[in-house]
Amino acid sequence: MKKDITRRDFLNGTQVAIGASLLSPWTEVFGALPSKFELGPDYYPPAITGLRGSHDGSWETMHARVSGATWSAGAPEEAYDLVVVGAGISGLSAAHFFGKANPGARILVLDNHDDFGGHAKRNEFGINNETRIGYGGTESIDTPSGYTEIARELLVEIGIDVERFYDYYDQDLYSSMGLSHSVLYDEATFGKRKLVTGYGKRSWEDFAADTPMSDRAKADLVRLFNEDRDYLPGKTYDEKVAYLATISYRDFLEKHADADEQIIRMYERWGMSYWCVGIDEIPAIQVQGYDDGGGMPGLKYTVPRVGNRGDEPYIFHFPDGNASVARLLVRKLLPEAVPGKTMEDVVTARVNYSMLDREGAPVRIRLNSTVVNAVHNGDASAVDITYVHQGDAHKVRAGKCIMACYNSAIPYLCPELPEEQVEGLRYNVKVPLTYTKVLVKNWRAFADLGTRFVFYTNDFYKQVELDYPVSLGDYRFGSSPDDPMVLHMCYVPYFADIQGPEQWREGRRKLLTTPFAEFEHHVRDQLDQALSGAGFDAERDIQAITVNRWAHGYAYNPHLLWEKHWPDENATPWVIGRQRYGRIAIANSDSGAAANTNSAITNGYRAVQDLLKV
Repeated sequence: MKKDITRRDFLNGTQVAIGASLLSPWTEVFGALPSKFELGPDYYPPAITGLRGSHDGSWETMHARVSGATWSAGAPEEAYDLVVVGAGISGLSAAHFFGKANPGARILVLDNHDDFGGHAKRNEFGINNETRIGYGGTESIDTPSGYTEIARELLVEIGIDVERFYDYYDQDLYSSMGLSHSVLYDEATFGKRKLVTGYGKRSWEDFAADTPMSDRAKADLVRLFNEDRDYLPGKTYDEKVAYLATISYRDFLEKHADADEQIIRMYERWGMSYWCVGIDEIPAIQVQGYDDGGGMPGLKYTVPRVGNRGDEPYIFHFPDGNASVARLLVRKLLPEAVPGKTMEDVVTARVNYSMLDREGAPVRIRLNSTVVNAVHNGDASAVDITYVHQGDAHKVRAGKCIMACYNSAIPYLCPELPEEQVEGLRYNVKVPLTYTKVLVKNWRAFADLGTRFVFYTNDFYKQVELDYPVSLGDYRFGSSPDDPMVLHMCYVPYFADIQGPEQWREGRRKLLTTPFAEFEHHVRDQLDQALSGAGFDAERDIQAITVNRWAHGYAYNPHLLWEKHWPDENATPWVIGRQRYGRIAIANSDSGAAANTNSAITNGYRAVQDLLKV
C-alpha cells in the first residue's frame, strides 16, 4: 500500500496556540487590549512536512490586498520606535542595526509566515530517534570574502567564524568514494531514457559513448570539451568577452561552435536552478563561471575560464543553510528564544517560539501577521501600520518603519510613495522556484551507482543531489551510505515559448496552483527513474517530503540578455525604488538586485542609516 505523505504531518501548518490574555505595554496610551499573539510551548514550524515555503495561510491576505481588498483597524493598539515588515535576514539585520544605534529601542518585527527567516527556512525530519536537518531556501554563505565590510562584521558579531567551515565541511567525502555527476537523458529527446554516470570524471570519449545521443552529437560533445579550438578567431580577449556578453549560450553553441541540436537540448535547462531560465537567455560569457560537475562545453579554449567565486570553495554551509544565520540573529535580538552561545550549538538548539513576542520585551517578532498598509499619520510624526493576524486587522504606530519585504509588494502597502519610486519597485519580478527535501532511509543506491548528483535533461525536477557533507557541533552528517539522507531536488517552472519577467509571473501562478500530490508524484517517479537500477524503491525508501514552494523566490538579477542598459547604478530601478520616503525606509535583497545574504544584510544596514537621518 502506498505511504500517504501528502496529508501526513500537515493538518494545519499555521496553527497558533493562544495563551492567556496579556496587556500591551502601551495601554496607558492606547487602552487595554488582550494579547492574541503568544505562541504556545509546542509551536515548532521547522518540524512540519508537506507544503512549506510560501505555505497556505501566508500569501492569501497579500493577494487579496493586491486585488483591492482593504481592512479597517481603528486606532493604534501599540507604539514602537521601529516596526520592521519582514522577518527575513534583511529585516532581522535591520532590527539589530537599529537597536545597536538606539539602545533600548522598542522594535516590532512583523512577518506573514509561521516562521522567521524569510527564504532562509529550516526543515527537520525525524528518523531512528534522530533529527535530520535540511535547508528549505537560502543554502550557504556564498563567497564570504566578497561580502561588504558591514555584512562580514555582522557575521562575526552574531558568532560566525567562516574559517571553521574548513573543518566542518568534508570536501573530500564524495570524491573519495568515487561519486560524480550524472545525466539522465529523456526518451522524447534522445530516443531512450538512460542514466549515464561519470560526467566530468570519465574521459569525454567514454562518457559520450554511453549516452543515447546520435553519433554526431556524441562526436560534438567530445569535440567541444577536448578540442583546442578558438570559436571566435580574430578577436582579442576583451573583444571576445564583450561579444559573449551580448549573445546567448544557445547562440554560441549553434552559430559559432556548430553544435548538434541534441547538444543544445542536453544543456537547455542545465542552469535552471541558478539562472532560472533556459540557455537562450543566458549570456554565453556567464557559463564560464558555472561549474556544475564538469562545466559546460565549448568555451574552454575560446576564452580562459572566468570563475565566480575566486579561490573560495562553496563550503560555508550550515546543515539548515542560512536558517542558522537567521537563528543567530534572533538569538542576538532575543537571547531567551534561542538557547546557546555559539555557531555550533545553534544547529541543534530548539527555538522557543513562545519567547518571540512577549509583553514588555524591547524587541518582539510577531509571526502569522501580514501587513496590508503603512502610511504616515496626520502630522507625519509617525507611521501607522495595519496588519492582519488570524483574520483580524490590527494597527500599530511606529516612529520609523522599514519595509524588508518583497519590492513588488511595497507599492500596495505604501500608497503615499511617488510614482517614479513605485515604478522602480515594480520593476523587480522575483523568480519562482521550489526546493524539495526528501528524507530517505539511506543513500546506498547513489553510492552503488557512483553518483552524487543527477541532472534530468527534460523532467519536472531539474536535479536530485546528496546533501552537503557538513557536521557542526553535536550534529553529525550521515557519512555512511547506510545512514539516512536528506536529498535536495529543485524545480523551476520552464516555458520554452516565454522569455523575460513574464515567464516568472506565469511560473508563480503555476506554483501556487500545483498541489502537493503532484510534487510528490514527480519525486517518486524521478527517484525511481534514476536509482531503481541500484535497488532503490520510492515506496519503500522515502520517509518524508517537504516542498518549499517559493512563488516569490530569488531576487531579480540584472544580468540576463534582455536587461536594459542603465547609465549608472543610481539610474537603476532598484536604487530608485529603495529611496527613503519620510519615515519609511526599504531594505531586502531585492533593493540590491542580488539574491544572496550579503545583499540582505547590507541593505538592512543601509535602510537603518537612511532612517537615522530623519
